[in-house]
Amino acid sequence: MSEVELCLRFAGPHVSIQDEGRPGWARFGVPQSGAMDRLAMRAANAAIGNAPGTPVIEISRGGVQIGCEAGEIAFALTGGGFLLEHSGQRRGSWSRGLLRAGETLVIRPGIWGNWCYLAFAGQSLVHTWLGSAATHGASGFGGGKLVTGAKLHFAPVGPRLPLSPRIPCPILARPRHILRVTPGPQERYFPESSIEALYAGPWKVTTAADRMGTRLNGPAIAPLAPLDMASEPLTRGSIQVAGDGVATILTADHQTTGGYPRIATVLDCDLGAFAQVAPGQRVAFVPVSPGQAIAFARQHVAASERYLARLSFLSQPVQGLFLPS
Repeated sequence: MSEVELCLRFAGPHVSIQDEGRPGWARFGVPQSGAMDRLAMRAANAAIGNAPGTPVIEISRGGVQIGCEAGEIAFALTGGGFLLEHSGQRRGSWSRGLLRAGETLVIRPGIWGNWCYLAFAGQSLVHTWLGSAATHGASGFGGGKLVTGAKLHFAPVGPRLPLSPRIPCPILARPRHILRVTPGPQERYFPESSIEALYAGPWKVTTAADRMGTRLNGPAIAPLAPLDMASEPLTRGSIQVAGDGVATILTADHQTTGGYPRIATVLDCDLGAFAQVAPGQRVAFVPVSPGQAIAFARQHVAASERYLARLSFLSQPVQGLFLPS
């Protein structure tokens, strides 16, 4: 079987190689990075028969056009409700197909979501850094940002065919507008009125968003005390508040330390679905206890594993080779 060669004929901003990220390096100032929506990334791999953690292409609302210049390869597209044009057909994401030489995949933003994930059924020799192909957006370290003109090569693989063109989209993957948070760890820096305002809202996602964090538009919740605190380690999901009272939710490429107080922390299990909330849409915060947070995290893991196991089972060959969806 011949090698597969793909060419990015167009790439919008924030298109990069991602995987599960590189945990364990924060003490050296290295962010974990990885997919913004980890469940969607795992679903793309499961839907095409790839091993968990196989690097995929993360695509922003800028979209991409990818041409196949040699060979043929199966693909799966998951994540937000993007639009896919392929082989004369238009359909939504959460689908898969077979890309042949001379064909082009056109992926554009759709009615919901900010990020989608494109997995190919093959092995590509992408760059790794500190044991991971996840791309750190600011530096480009890792598998790397993908720009117009970039080429991707995949090792020959046996065709995993036939496969149904549709991938079931779980409710877990839809945008989440009610975010569960644990208070703090530095709520002592805020007056009671700011904490009440955090839970009263209203809050909207702004366009000031990237892989590091998402700024929110809402009531001012400025800290009460002078910002003279020492820098402390940060976590994904922290709601960091600058001196002007603007709240920012830290995401995949967040800095590893910071000196702004954090009024609350979004549960990690809510962050993938939050990443799909489009600018201008509302979100709200609901406080939960540490015990409830652990219970919700366990429920999310169990539900995700059930879905991915079922998706892997459904990815077994069925009758009908990539029938039109």
